[in-house]
Amino acid sequence: MPSPFPGMNPYLEQPAIWQDFHQRLVTHIGETLSSQVRPEFFVKLEEFVFIHEPPAEERGKLLGRPDVSVLADAGNRSVAVAEPRSDRLAAIIAQLPDVDIEKHAYVELRDRQSRDLVTMIEVLSPSNKQYGPDRETYVAKRSVLMHSRTSLVEIDLLRHGPRFPLNGVGECDYRVMVSRPEMRPDVLAWPIQHSDRLPQIPIPLRGEFPDAQLDLQALLDEVYDAAGYEDYLYSTPPDPPLTDEQYDWAQQFVPPTPGETGRQFSETDTGSTD
Repeated sequence: MPSPFPGMNPYLEQPAIWQDFHQRLVTHIGETLSSQVRPEFFVKLEEFVFIHEPPAEERGKLLGRPDVSVLADAGNRSVAVAEPRSDRLAAIIAQLPDVDIEKHAYVELRDRQSRDLVTMIEVLSPSNKQYGPDRETYVAKRSVLMHSRTSLVEIDLLRHGPRFPLNGVGECDYRVMVSRPEMRPDVLAWPIQHSDRLPQIPIPLRGEFPDAQLDLQALLDEVYDAAGYEDYLYSTPPDPPLTDEQYDWAQQFVPPTPGETGRQFSETDTGSTD
């Protein structure tokens, strides 16, 4: 069955769920577009890899002993004595630093003849939004696209994290933007509140070809159903937490857990804020 929420399902934003949902949604977007744009255009699923290394002070230290010096007792003093020279270089035991590898998928729509990038579709993740090197990397890529002939579609279905500045758009829970080269600096924007149905948006092509279309709500519902999220999504409260008002509204859509009635979580459990 489709997602019970009329718009974005806030339970999908949980860190333990988001990566799976993001991958499935991006894949489904690609499949939906491919059937609309062939044969003049083709769709590619690309991947950007973020490698997060811990700070230097947290990385593994070298283990073992050096192969050059020892301390020997010479009367009342200790002096450094070199080990006999060897033709073989001794190895030491080291540790690789822990790294967190995050793969971020996105959609490219390209011209079949020229192979030019026509439109890039990004479903934002926390890595794109949170201040730090990952956001800076995305901003650099975004800036290049904004000064090219490529259209950019940016789908932000995360309440958490600072949004990219966009004049003329007020506070909202979610946001979608379509930037066409011929319209810049103007863009099409959809500010979305938690109770709004996700919009149907145009996907720009080139030449005389009409826009492709993406019904984001239908896509979300199809992904939700195919992934079987209903079976386990509601065992933990939304993360980031909802406000008290949003939480009261959301509870009418949450399927009851077998054997339970009423609210699944107390206000304390949700960590909701005013």
